[in-house]
Amino acid sequence: MRNIGFPELVVILIVAALLFGGKKIPELAKGLGEGIRNFKTALKEEPKPEDKKQG
Repeated sequence: MRNIGFPELVVILIVAALLFGGKKIPELAKGLGEGIRNFKTALKEEPKPEDKKQG
């Protein structure tokens, strides 16, 4: 998979601005950033051993 260059990034930003409008983009970016942060935190946490019920 190749990297996204500057021209591709500009096209993506223009399309996003046309689809969502200028006011919605900061909200979408904030939500995306929080989602990525939560995902990274979940990956860093060690898996918790599950308690087995006896009986």
